[in-house]
Amino acid sequence: MDIFEAFQKRHSYRGPFTDSPVHTDDLKRIVSAGLAAPSGCNAQTTEFVIIDDEAIVGQINRMHESNIAMQQGKAYIACVLDKEPKAVYEGLSFAVEDCAAAVENMLLAITALGYASVWVDGWLRKEGRAADIAKMLSVPDTKTIRIILPIGVPAEQRKQPDKKPLEERAFFNKYK
Repeated sequence: MDIFEAFQKRHSYRGPFTDSPVHTDDLKRIVSAGLAAPSGCNAQTTEFVIIDDEAIVGQINRMHESNIAMQQGKAYIACVLDKEPKAVYEGLSFAVEDCAAAVENMLLAITALGYASVWVDGWLRKEGRAADIAKMLSVPDTKTIRIILPIGVPAEQRKQPDKKPLEERAFFNKYK
């Protein structure tokens, strides 16, 4: 699948997964795509925990009340940031932006490899969930899990929701 096809097919998949595993080599390829993302001043602030141990996967599966993808994920990738990111340019940190770029690269790789996922962020930041998962994964107290991606082979075929046309969201040389 070329990159432009992956753009069109990538969507937030919250549905069920098949029983098919996510292969270790594919997980490495997915995280390698995240590592290749740009980062502010090349600080490379995002770290990743690849979760494929059945016991840990099962613990995370049981944590979500409604998102079927989280309940049935066959593997996860946790994106880890410093709680107090270092400034890399004139007093500014770009850790959140770096993480977002890495996640988008990984979502595209997930799609290109025939898997599906959903970007889970807000749920992590409620009720101490990020800290609970961080403890499971031995993440140091100085760091936080900002995003988690459940990964699996989708049991249902869905398409990306319709997007507004270019003419409504992009403009040449001046806004509207």
